[in-house]
Amino acid sequence: MPTTPPQIDLLIIDDDKYIQQDLQLFFSQRGFNTHVVGTAQEALSAVKNQVFSVAIVDMNLPDLSGLELMTQLNSLESECEVIMLTGVGTIESAVEAMKIGAIDYLTKPVRLKELEAVVLKAHSSYLLKRQNRQLQGALKRQQPETGLIIGDSAAMKRVLQLVERVARTDKTILIQGESGTGKEVIANAIHAASKVSDQPFIAVNCAALPDQLIESELFGHEKGAFTGATTAKQGLFEIADGGTLFIDEIGELAITLQAKLLRVLEDGSFRRVGSTKLRRANARIIAATNRDLSAEVEAGRFREDLFYRINVLTISLPPLSEREDDISLLIAKFAGPEWTCEPGLLKKLKNFPWPGNIRQLKNAVERAKILSDNHVLELRNFPEDIIHYQEESSHSASSDAVELGVLTRQHIEQIYQLNHHNKTMTARALGVSRRTLYRLLEKYEICDENK
Repeated sequence: MPTTPPQIDLLIIDDDKYIQQDLQLFFSQRGFNTHVVGTAQEALSAVKNQVFSVAIVDMNLPDLSGLELMTQLNSLESECEVIMLTGVGTIESAVEAMKIGAIDYLTKPVRLKELEAVVLKAHSSYLLKRQNRQLQGALKRQQPETGLIIGDSAAMKRVLQLVERVARTDKTILIQGESGTGKEVIANAIHAASKVSDQPFIAVNCAALPDQLIESELFGHEKGAFTGATTAKQGLFEIADGGTLFIDEIGELAITLQAKLLRVLEDGSFRRVGSTKLRRANARIIAATNRDLSAEVEAGRFREDLFYRINVLTISLPPLSEREDDISLLIAKFAGPEWTCEPGLLKKLKNFPWPGNIRQLKNAVERAKILSDNHVLELRNFPEDIIHYQEESSHSASSDAVELGVLTRQHIEQIYQLNHHNKTMTARALGVSRRTLYRLLEKYEICDENK
């Protein structure tokens, strides 16, 4: 008797005819719509023509490995959940399959009842992901894509206007800004507001990988192209085909790779590492850098022709020190709606120069949340450089105030009593450092009541 609704479309990919027959018979009897193929190419063709919620994939296919097939399925934006089957299971291959996106990994011979349970679990996961995508689509229609960008300062409003304009084009875009200013967030917003928003957004950081690996990452490689290349691999240009490829820290790219990148930008053609076959990709390129590329060109570290090719549309991001009005918005975003700031904290954080920009602010807020005993952000839980900077500023201001007679004995004594003679809390309330408070207590001969 069928135990599963017939709307579950199951793709079975295995070159063993006996396994094909067994699986098709078992799942068909239980109400599944089954489609059986014996090669990776047949599977890719089937996925392009029909929507499947679950695919059972043999690890060793005659034309591609199961892992390579999964990579290509991902590049097609297929939402079907993959269950990997293999005759010889290893921990390494299981981990690799899970990393690529397999929902489970089973070793042959597999018990059919166990496989059915995994297929049902995979189908539930597929339905959940599809529902989530539909909700995200509804949210996207209700909100402008540039809502990804947080900021109400004049500087960020100018950036927002630029993002809305350049998103309509398919031209290459260069985003310039200091480290931590949110270049990838801007790139994401451009992609989300573009006509290819339903296609993949792929990001790569040129500073995070050595030259040989970044070449393989961008352009792919053939089996045996270098030591460790045990299988062929698609490059990010192929995976991002039809969508957006975000190349972060492009100024770190080696001169030899710059020439190869230039060719892709000019005519969309490239070769995988170890291959003579010319391939083509049509991905919209967004590049980013924290370097002065014109100076890099003069120094001979960056190709002039590549610079002019990517410098068609430029967005310059302001450092956080020029976005004082946005700091409270960013803190609210990073902390969450349940959190508040202790009195005076926002003013102190706005005075800090933030050399690490948004990334530094986010990390500082995360630290303060972890160290907090409640849902209040307190200065004492922020990194030392921020605390000390505030103390130095307060020390200078308080010295001037003492000279002007603003911090009177009566005022200090009143605050000291209100804080139950807690010197740390009193210093914060007065806006001075503990060292300055000790000097003031000594100067005005203010003692604890029990002394």
